[in-house]
Amino acid sequence: MNIGIIGSGTMGSGIAQVAATSGCKVKLYDTNQAALDKAKASLEKILLRLIEKGRIDTSEKDRIQANISYVKNLKDLADSNLTIEAIIENLDIKKKVFSELESYVADDCIIASNTSSLSIASIAASLKKPERCVGIHFFNPAPLMKLVEVIPAIQTSKAVLEKSIQTISDWKKVVAVAKDTPGFIVNRVARPFYGESLRIYEEGLADLPAGQAGFAIIDNAMKTLGGFRMGPFELMDFIGNDVNYTVTETVFTAFYFDPRYKPAFTQKRFAEAGYLGRKSGKGYYNYDANGKMASRHSELVTESHNSELNEEIFNRVLIMLINEAADALFLNIASAEDIDNAMTKGVNYPKGLLAWADEKGIDWCVNKMDELYNEYHEDRYRCSPLLRKMNRENKTFFN
Repeated sequence: MNIGIIGSGTMGSGIAQVAATSGCKVKLYDTNQAALDKAKASLEKILLRLIEKGRIDTSEKDRIQANISYVKNLKDLADSNLTIEAIIENLDIKKKVFSELESYVADDCIIASNTSSLSIASIAASLKKPERCVGIHFFNPAPLMKLVEVIPAIQTSKAVLEKSIQTISDWKKVVAVAKDTPGFIVNRVARPFYGESLRIYEEGLADLPAGQAGFAIIDNAMKTLGGFRMGPFELMDFIGNDVNYTVTETVFTAFYFDPRYKPAFTQKRFAEAGYLGRKSGKGYYNYDANGKMASRHSELVTESHNSELNEEIFNRVLIMLINEAADALFLNIASAEDIDNAMTKGVNYPKGLLAWADEKGIDWCVNKMDELYNEYHEDRYRCSPLLRKMNRENKTFFN
C-alpha cells in the first residue's frame, strides 16, 4: 500500500514510521528540505535506539528506512492509496493543501487529516469528492501510542470509513470511531482533568503559605488516589500552557461557549507571561536546562498531609471526567468501549472512565454531580441525563 504523509514534523514523521514499519511504501512530503533532512536524521536516531534496546535488528532498521522516501513536491504523492495530512491546525491552510492534492491523486485515494479538533466536514468540503475524506487522528508519539481516532465526516462514504479502520488496525493500532464534533473523544472528555483542577486551584481549595504548592497538592491527589501517571499541572507543563490553553479555548468556542469547557484565567495568564512549562523553563513548576523539574514542594504534598483534602480534590476531578464521558456516550459521540479505550490508550488513564463509574456506583456519580450543582448553581455542574436515567433504571455501563 502506498502512503503519502503531508508534513514532516514530529507527528508526520511518527506516522510515517508506523506505516513503514507495517510494510507500506511511504512518501513523506514537506516544502522545507531542512525539515525533511531533520526528519530523516531523527528517524535514524530513533531506530538506532531501538536496536540498542533489542527491539529491532539492523536489517529491520534498513527495511523501515527503505520504505520511506522524502519528497518536496506534492505531485510526488500521486500514486498514494491513502494520504494523511499532519500540518498546522489551520482550517484554511488544510483546505488549500487538500484541494491541490486532489488534483494529483487517483479518484479512489483516501484523503485524511490528522487534525485533533477541526471539523472534518469543513475539510472535506474543500474536495470535489468529499466522500473520500476522513479524520485519522494519531496521538503523540505516534509509534508508541496505541490509540487512533477515526472520524467520518457526514460526507464520508461507508467504504472509505471501513477501509480506513482496516488500514489503521493493520498497523497494529487500536481504533476508536468518533463523531465529527469538537475535540472528538479524547480532547473533549479530557477537558475537566485540566479545567476542574484549575478551578480548584483558583478557589484556593489547595492553598498553602508556600505559594505554588497548591499545584503540587492537586497533582499529588490525582496520582496517589487516582493512579494517574502525571498530575494535571505536570501534564499541562509537559504539553505547554500555550498549546493546552488554545485547545481549551477552541473547544469552548466550538461548543457555543458551554460553561463546562470554560478556560481558566490562571492558565491564560501563565501563557501570556511566557510560563509555558518545560519548554520555557517555567510553568506551574520550575525546570532546569534539561527539562527536569527543579522544585516539587514534596514536603507539602506527602500522603499524610491531608487525606480528606486529597480525596475531595480527586473525587471532584474524577466525577467531572466521568460526567463528560457519560455525556459523550449520551450524545452518540462514540461507543462506551471506544470512549474507555480512547482514554486508556490515547492518554494513558489508569482506568476507562465509564468502567470507573461502574466501580464507584452510578448513584455515587449522580449524587456527586448534584452536590456540586447545589453548591454552585452553575450549568458547568449539570449532571448528564444518561447518568440520571441509568440511576433510575439501576443500570451500569458494562456489567
